[in-house]
Amino acid sequence: MISDKQTLLEQFKLFYKEHPSKNFEDIVEKFAIFGGVGWGNIDTAKPSYELIEQLILQDYNYIRNDVSDITGGAPLYHALLSAIAMGDGKTHASYKRAKLEKSVGDKAVEELVERGIIRVEKPKKEFVSWGDHEQLDNKLYFTTPFLRFWFAFVSPLFKGIRDGDYSEVKKRWENREAEFTNLIFTQLSHELLKIIFSKQDPIIEISNYWDKEVEFDIFAKTQSGKIIVGSTKYINTKVKKSELTRLEELAKKANINVDIFVIVSKKGFSSELKTLKGEHLRLITIKNFVKLGE
Repeated sequence: MISDKQTLLEQFKLFYKEHPSKNFEDIVEKFAIFGGVGWGNIDTAKPSYELIEQLILQDYNYIRNDVSDITGGAPLYHALLSAIAMGDGKTHASYKRAKLEKSVGDKAVEELVERGIIRVEKPKKEFVSWGDHEQLDNKLYFTTPFLRFWFAFVSPLFKGIRDGDYSEVKKRWENREAEFTNLIFTQLSHELLKIIFSKQDPIIEISNYWDKEVEFDIFAKTQSGKIIVGSTKYINTKVKKSELTRLEELAKKANINVDIFVIVSKKGFSSELKTLKGEHLRLITIKNFVKLGE
């Protein structure tokens, strides 16, 4: 049922092939919930919560057994996975939320990586001193969108779901839907940028960036040595020029010499920001995600 062997891009291609649509907001949002799982045909035009209740909550017992087979069912693992799913994925914050000592958390992460459930991303060390780099947390990411959804919205609220009361799930989803979907939006943006730059100056590495003071959704290096920094905005308003100013200020603070800024937006950009688009500023909308399915 759940695949841990495919890359995120492979999972998205399959999902898009099974659920073709011109509305990529629907596709991205439903992929964030159901991605990496063979659900068959899903009507992506339906409201997300309606599908969550119909396909997941009403089939809770069966899916729970399937998930437990993958995780081993240990409460410690489930506590950590919920902490990762609900937070920013940084190790210290995840261990604290799961109430785990570092040594216990580190061991659990090692085992969950071996099971193919999560992956570890390390911070960049180029722009901070080695001593500071040693103190920075790793980040933990799920390899399958559905498992992240399960441990954010289902596993922690299992008592109500088990008893047929879905009210807590509905409330949590309504409060955190956009924030939750933004991570998948960011990860898919990374894959899209690889495709966009592949013919001119291929990207050789891309990830998030974080240090003690600064974070970027996008940090990439191209084959020719150019540095790309950017943000992803899964919000219901157009992105304004102030977002570019914010990125420029943060890059300066992090001592990163940026060659190209990139902003990926769900709802597009203001006219003022569009006039600045060029060699040093790339503006990408969710409509471009069609390239991921080709």
